[in-house]
Amino acid sequence: MNDQNDLKETKAVARKAAFARRKEAHGEARSAAGVAHLLSIVTQHKGKVLSGYMPIRTEITPVPVMAAMAAYGPVCVPVIGKLGQPLRFALWTPDCEMAEGAFGAYIPAKLEFVDPEVLIVPLLAFDRKGGRLGYGGGFYDRTLEGLRAKRPTLAIGYAYSAQEVEAVPLEPTDQRLDAIVTDSGVHWV
Repeated sequence: MNDQNDLKETKAVARKAAFARRKEAHGEARSAAGVAHLLSIVTQHKGKVLSGYMPIRTEITPVPVMAAMAAYGPVCVPVIGKLGQPLRFALWTPDCEMAEGAFGAYIPAKLEFVDPEVLIVPLLAFDRKGGRLGYGGGFYDRTLEGLRAKRPTLAIGYAYSAQEVEAVPLEPTDQRLDAIVTDSGVHWV
């Protein structure tokens, strides 16, 4: 087996374990603690275009933070397009009409696209060096690479502390996070 296949298998095993850890950690109290820590970071960026996400499965929810930040500036959510393409981001407000998008994630029914400057990024696992294990489509990696080529872009991983691992298996195309926010605090990379 070559190195690329080994890495693919390593990531598949890591994803399975990460799903289990996240499911075990998922809960209202931990999510509320995460919201407080996340607000402490994003409020420093009032007025900048902020991307959150609509949680799927057992992802920790950033929606209360997104709703609070909508009072200070534009908030958007990712819209998944074609495989192999970067994400696009549609403006979101707490009261906008939503429709089901790809992978069961909700998106605004009316799509008005913007480029975020600060991104709250979902994940399956993270390490203290800013490594992020996602679902395997590479959407955030391509997106962050493109946004960072245009201007400074802050990527904040958002997860339960139980999702931390010693080291995330990374490829050269994987984009690192600038910070990780969990139910137990904030870690800058």
